[in-house]
Amino acid sequence: MALIKEVKGMYPVFGTNVYLAENATVIGEVQLGDDCSIWFNAVVRGDVHYVRIGNKVNIQDGAVIHCTYQKAPTNVGNNVSIGHNALVHGCTIRDNVLVGMGAIIMDGVIVESNSIIAAGAVVLEGTHIESGSIYAGVPAKKVKELSEEQTTHLVEGIANNYVMYASWFKV
Repeated sequence: MALIKEVKGMYPVFGTNVYLAENATVIGEVQLGDDCSIWFNAVVRGDVHYVRIGNKVNIQDGAVIHCTYQKAPTNVGNNVSIGHNALVHGCTIRDNVLVGMGAIIMDGVIVESNSIIAAGAVVLEGTHIESGSIYAGVPAKKVKELSEEQTTHLVEGIANNYVMYASWFKV
């Protein structure tokens, strides 16, 4: 069973149809919407500020979601996929976003809807990611516009697939 831990009287709140892997960790002031999944070795830590996560969000293996004490909460919209070993810290991710494997998103970043952060990208503090774009590199920069087909197949497709994958693990 996942490690679910209270901190300073704050306990995680979960929506319906949520899958938590046996070694996932969810701590403190965390709100998770419906049809979400937190995978193996992923950590969602709302101990120093809050973490709010919308519906149909998947936080893949080894990812870390955290925030900054009294400064930067973390907000994640709906239909978001956070790739393996990604670090999402004190930022805002709007709806329909794909965060690639190993990407780092730092404090004060705003990722607008219908966007992709490429695998391994480092999005520096305070960056504003434009809607409908792909950002890649270190530091991350806009590399191209995201087509409607890419949004449908990559962003929405992965989020939908993870709802299906989670159903395989539920007893």
